[in-house]
Formats: sequence, structure tokens, C-alpha cells
Amino acid sequence: MRKLLPLNERLPLFDVANSRLIETEALRLRPQLMEDAGLAVAKLALALYAGEGSVWIACGPGNNGGDGRVAARHLLQHGLTVHLDEPAADTSLVIDALLGLGLKRAVEGDMAERIARINALGACVLSVDLPSGLDADRGQVLGSAVRADHTLVLLTLKPGLFTGLGRDHCGELWFEDLGVLPEAAPSALLLGRDALTAFSAGARHSAHKGSQGDVLVVGGAPGMRGAALLAARAALASGAGRVWCGLLDAGADLPDAGRPELMHAKPDADLQRYDAIACGSGGGLEIAALLPSVLRQARRLVLDADALNAIAREPALGRALQRRPAPTLLTPHPLEAARLLQTDTGAVQADRPGAAGELARRYGATVILKGSGTVIAATGRAPAINSSGSGALATAGTGDVLAGWCAGLWARHASAEAFEVACAAVHLHGLAGQESRGLAAELIRAMRAWPEVSI
Repeated sequence: MRKLLPLNERLPLFDVANSRLIETEALRLRPQLMEDAGLAVAKLALALYAGEGSVWIACGPGNNGGDGRVAARHLLQHGLTVHLDEPAADTSLVIDALLGLGLKRAVEGDMAERIARINALGACVLSVDLPSGLDADRGQVLGSAVRADHTLVLLTLKPGLFTGLGRDHCGELWFEDLGVLPEAAPSALLLGRDALTAFSAGARHSAHKGSQGDVLVVGGAPGMRGAALLAARAALASGAGRVWCGLLDAGADLPDAGRPELMHAKPDADLQRYDAIACGSGGGLEIAALLPSVLRQARRLVLDADALNAIAREPALGRALQRRPAPTLLTPHPLEAARLLQTDTGAVQADRPGAAGELARRYGATVILKGSGTVIAATGRAPAINSSGSGALATAGTGDVLAGWCAGLWARHASAEAFEVACAAVHLHGLAGQESRGLAAELIRAMRAWPEVSI
């Protein structure tokens, strides 16, 4: 058993269907699997137990309930007072063993009442495998769900624990694989710090600014110049050799007085000269007129914000994106994704991996669907879900920083696949967000200062 986060190496995630197959095969080979699972629950419960009060183990009818009853036996052997039916007035620890992988519809009736009671007790809550009421594949709450302080994930890691509402309901995550190493192909990957490894080497001693990648940032319509400048600053901080700002604000002469390294360029001139282009940050409605040229000429293209909104509004731009032979990276937040998919944010958030995958297929691009448990998707490969990040990133400009960093990193590492660039940038963005907990400009400094970032 180990504490899961922070994560140093990427780990496989298995959806409900694959987890069931793995569990069935594991039970065939190891009939004592439930005993092992219950013992693991008891060990963690003993570590969490405050030393006073009783333990309420809320058991459901399935395998999770079986794990809970095994844990009860072990805790009784250690002298703890354990209740299975009703909590006592002195309950200090609750073990949630109500519902597991089998949940397919909204929780109601007695089960919903028990979940509400767990949440209202105010005791420390340990969920077995996943918080009851949480969709294991999509991270959505099915009616109501336990808000755990700790979750002990058993046998396989499930995608829904790490995206959508999963992180808000799981608390601190622990993992016990019960000695089983699945042979099945993963449904998704959970990103760790090893996503940065391929991009951590510094520049060669003989490097010069022209060998470190040229980036153009297109955006910054009147009143929204700051978004483009944040993206440009991030591209520069990522190690790109030269960064130009193609600002749409006609009155903007000096790109950024605070960053004199940034240069000014016309946003529609000689676009093929740049190794990567980040387009859309603060672009407003004006960005639409430039997109046909950008889509046609950009060698590596990061599309964000108003560029995505323009593509969603104008079918001709969507078709031009689909025809692009060069690689493209889309970085939508849920509302932008909903516009591109002609749906609403509720539908996107209800199945974040599915929405990211559909965008990747529809537009032939790599997709970063931002949010809790950011999803990176590309056609023909398992999606990745980011394990870093926090609510501190929910502030203006952090998405512009991510888009700019992606462009800068991609320009420096021109042979890298968009998917790996996206994974590295997203994970670093999340790590720095956890540490800096400040505004977007401070996030850039935190990203550049990260140990794995060598310029």
C-alpha cells in the first residue's frame, strides 16, 4: 500500500469493464482476494484511527461490502469498537463500503440516506475503492456521493477518481494493487513527473537563439492584450529562442515593456517561418479573419480561447482545421469544448475523457481538455489524465500560460509529438500551480523554476 500522489511515474488506469475482467481473473487465481482487500482496509483504518471513539463500517450488498465486513473482523481483533448497522454517538471513523464499480444509475432511497448520513457525521471518512456514488469511469456524482477524507483504491486505478468531480470526493488517495499486475491494455494513463523527462535536457553548449525555436503568439485584441502577452511570456520562459507577439490591437507598438525580450510581428505575415504558433489568447472576434491563413501555414499550431470559439462559430474554419496536414494542439476549457462539439458544458463534464476523444477524432488534433483532471487525447492512443494541479489554477490567464508554454516547448523540441508535448506542459503547469498558488504571471516564474526544467 502506498500514498498515491504526488506521482513520479505514469500509471495505467482501467475502466469499469476492464477492472471487472481483471478482478474476475485475479479471483480465479487468488480466491483469498477479498480477505487481502479487507485486511488492507483495516491496516489503513488503524493508521487513521484517532485512538478514541468507535468505527462505523457502512457496508453495501456487493464486493465493497464484503471488503468492509472483513475489515470489521480485523479491527475487532485489534480491540476497536465497530458498528455495522448504525453509527454510535462517539463515531470517530467511518469506513464507506457501500457501493463500488457496479453503480450505473443515480443513488436513491435508503442508500442515498446512508450517504447523506456519512457526509453529515463530521467524522473522518475512509472510502473503499472509490467514494460511494461516484462514477468510476467519468468522475461524475450519480445522484449523491460520499465526500471522503481518504480513499483506498484496490486492485486497479479507475479514471473517474482523477477527473471531473473525482478529486473533490476522494480526499487523499491510497493504492493497494493486492499483488496483481494486470496484463490488459490500460484504458487511460495517469500522468506523473516522468512526463517531463524527455524535455528536461538543457540546451547544447553550442546552441544559439536561432536553434532554440521561434514562436509567434497571435491574439491580444483591444482590451485583451494581456492574454496574448501572458502566452508570449510563457513561451519565452519555456526556453524558446525567440518569441514574437502578433497583437491584434492596432495601437500596440511595444509588445511588453516588462519583457523587452519579446518582439513585435505582423500577425498575418510569413507564418511558415515560425517553428510553432500559439493562436487565440485574447483574440476576440478579430481572430476569425486571420485563422484561414494560420490554419494553412502554421507548421505546429496551438489553438486556444477565441480561436476555438471562432472555429465553433464558422463551419468553414472547422473544415479547414480538419484538412490541416500539419500537427495541431487544441486547448479548450469545458465551455469551449462544448461549443466545438455543439453541446453544453454539462455533457462535456459528464464524460470528460469521451469529450476529449471526440474532439481529437473530429478535428484530427491532439486535445487538452482543461479542468480538474485535465485530459489529453489523440486519435489512436489511450488518453492521459493529469494527476497534478489544484483549484489555485482557477484564475484568469492560467490557460494562456499553458498555451504559450506548449508552443515554446514544441518549438524547442520540434521532433516531439504533440501528445507528449501536451503531457509535459500540462503536468508541469499543474505542479507549478500547486506550489505558486498565485496569479498567472507568478505561475510562469514557478514553471521556469521547476527542477526538471532545464533551459
